[in-house]
Amino acid sequence: MKLTREIKTAILVIASILLFIWGYSFLKGKDLFSSYRTLYVEYASVEGLATSAPVTLNGLVIGKVNSITINQNTGKLLVELQIKSDFPISKSSLASIYEPGFIGGKQIAIEPNFEDKSVAENGDQLKGNVKLGLTQTVGDKLAPVQEKLEKIMVNADNLITGINNVLDKKAQEDLKISLAELSKTMEQFHKASVSMNTVLDDNKGQIKGVVSNFNKISGDFSKISDSLNKADLGKTVKDLNKTLAKVNGIMNGLESGKGTMGKLLNDDALYANLSKTSKELELLLQDVRLYPTRYVNVSLFGKKNKPYKAPVNDTIPNEKN
Repeated sequence: MKLTREIKTAILVIASILLFIWGYSFLKGKDLFSSYRTLYVEYASVEGLATSAPVTLNGLVIGKVNSITINQNTGKLLVELQIKSDFPISKSSLASIYEPGFIGGKQIAIEPNFEDKSVAENGDQLKGNVKLGLTQTVGDKLAPVQEKLEKIMVNADNLITGINNVLDKKAQEDLKISLAELSKTMEQFHKASVSMNTVLDDNKGQIKGVVSNFNKISGDFSKISDSLNKADLGKTVKDLNKTLAKVNGIMNGLESGKGTMGKLLNDDALYANLSKTSKELELLLQDVRLYPTRYVNVSLFGKKNKPYKAPVNDTIPNEKN
């Protein structure tokens, strides 16, 4: 059977129309060979969600956004979703608008409730939710930083203005002079440090000797300290305190006239008698020196003793009675 030219033309036209419909549906993200369910979600704001945006389930694309309309009664936005029927979604599932990245647009992620076994049918409405995107999250975090930076800039501007007001021409000249003087001072300090280094280098041997002597002295002091520790100075001090206490008691007893020594020290009559006896003994010794024959008489030829004559002045010369 031969096909006429008209039949071939009709077949070609029909095939072209079908191919156009399939291509149009493909470009819109709809597969003609797959079955879809229509679900609805209501949002107060879609946050930049566009038509044909993908609908995902755990990151897998299972549908798309078919249309976005305004509900005249509530003023909210009604989003129509086309979901492949191969994925059972419960009626209590949550449809959240989220931003997968900085470049890509908004998408809708289905968060299924696996405990709910009731599957959403064609035309059912799911609960909606809007998650903060990365851009908005970063913006919220950068907002306080921006406010602080603005305050810092204002304070810096005020500080610079105040410095400009304070540093007039005369103050600027004085500051320049101060900086120059400071530079000279630092230069002199550098020269002094160089001279000091030179002195230290020249007397390095003597410095080492001084340090060695100091180490030796510190070692000797350490040995003395160890000896003092071993000598039990605490006990020695206690014994010394006891001895001083006894001496103090003895001195108090002497001052109060107790005992023989105390009576000797505090008896005025004894002192007077001793003074008188000493004086009489001195007179006796003087008389013996001046007239020894009164007390020692040696006569070889039997000469008679001379009678005793008392001294003219019965006192010690140059002494007041």
